[in-house]
Amino acid sequence: MHALTHARELLIALMLSACASGALAQATPAYEPNVGQEGKDVVWVPTPQALVDKMLDMAKVTPKDYLIDLGSGDGRTVITAAKRGVRATGIEYNPDMVELSKRNAQTEGVAEKATFVKADLFASDFSKATVITMFLLDRINLQLRPKLLNLKPGTRLVSNTFTMGDWAEDAKVNVSDGCQSFCAAYLWIVPAKVTGAWKMGPGELQLRQDFQMVTGKLTIGDKEMLISGGRLRGDRLAFSAGGVDYVGRVNGNVIEGVGKGAAAWRAERVRKQRVEPEPPAGVERS
Repeated sequence: MHALTHARELLIALMLSACASGALAQATPAYEPNVGQEGKDVVWVPTPQALVDKMLDMAKVTPKDYLIDLGSGDGRTVITAAKRGVRATGIEYNPDMVELSKRNAQTEGVAEKATFVKADLFASDFSKATVITMFLLDRINLQLRPKLLNLKPGTRLVSNTFTMGDWAEDAKVNVSDGCQSFCAAYLWIVPAKVTGAWKMGPGELQLRQDFQMVTGKLTIGDKEMLISGGRLRGDRLAFSAGGVDYVGRVNGNVIEGVGKGAAAWRAERVRKQRVEPEPPAGVERS
């Protein structure tokens, strides 16, 4: 009899506990962010979905890419990339937003490819990314710029609305359908570092770059030819000199390629590259 009474008391206690837990869950609604809410570096404003799609199109993401979204908010960019088969990570400082993003990824069925971490952008490692997306501010972009320029050549950077100061974009797109505000996307491709002197066959190639734009001269014997149309697109270098159009691929201290109307060419760096320091954040190059 005592055992039966004890069993009833235990069952009632479990039922009351379950009811209390349910009531508590109902009393604690799921976290919902507010547009304009304060963050560590910027306020939160979601990127319109139409622009998210366009940003990923501009970066030409494929399942071979690894995307990192800086300040990932509710996770929509990471989740959209994951739906395209891309492995993607969102870096977000607000822990509530991180948990919300994880729930959203789970709901959309992409939790295996879409991951989120609570971290500071300025203390995070982006080195393994092939694509980086962001919706920050001009001043934040400038603070991050030195780090972004040191990423592997060819890494694609896409920003909603905000620029990289005097680092001109490689492409810009405005979206009108499905977007009312913050509807511009900018693309940059991290350029290889080519400033310096290169031994090129019997001659010498002197290069100077301003981000992806390249100037300089090609000297063969006593013939000096100025470079025109010099441009980097990741590790691909193109320029014209002496009536010949050269195209090559930069691999560290070697450039190999072909010249239109000329034989294949190879250039080797002959002295240590002098890299000019980045100006302080917010200061334009003169």
